[in-house]
Amino acid sequence: MTKKQSCCFTGHRPQSLPFRFNENDERCIDLKRRLKDTIIEMITQNGVTHFISGMAIGVDMYAAEIVLELKETYPNISLEAAIPCENQSAKWAEQLRNRYNDILEKCDIRTVLQHSYTADCMHKRNKYMVDNSDWVIAVWNGKPSGTGKTVKYAEECRCNIIVILPYSKGA
Repeated sequence: MTKKQSCCFTGHRPQSLPFRFNENDERCIDLKRRLKDTIIEMITQNGVTHFISGMAIGVDMYAAEIVLELKETYPNISLEAAIPCENQSAKWAEQLRNRYNDILEKCDIRTVLQHSYTADCMHKRNKYMVDNSDWVIAVWNGKPSGTGKTVKYAEECRCNIIVILPYSKGA
């Protein structure tokens, strides 16, 4: 697999999304539809076969679940979980931990970047994802954030970047 066949995701956690944790909200449903359409375009128009998710709550997990769903239609695609530290989900609510573990079990590759949490482990994870991708799909509102830093790094690395607003322009 070459770098040009890979795409990673970066995006906001639910606290920074307009619908927060409500995945039944029309805005969340719309975001997931737009994200799915973009992933399909990556596969069919750009030849992407490998996707990398940082597995954070929110956009990372939405994207991972979409890729897993699309594997039924596109069996040649793979999903890698880029895990910043072994205990990434340790402090999450049980329901979120179960969802996380379900995704991990279905991933083709699980890359753990370090044993335990440190202040910069998320940054290291984001750097790893960008360094191993030619494409970056960013669900980003344009404001300073971890997602914004990842987009900036991807620009420096000359990655192709697709920005999806967390909300439709008409919303």
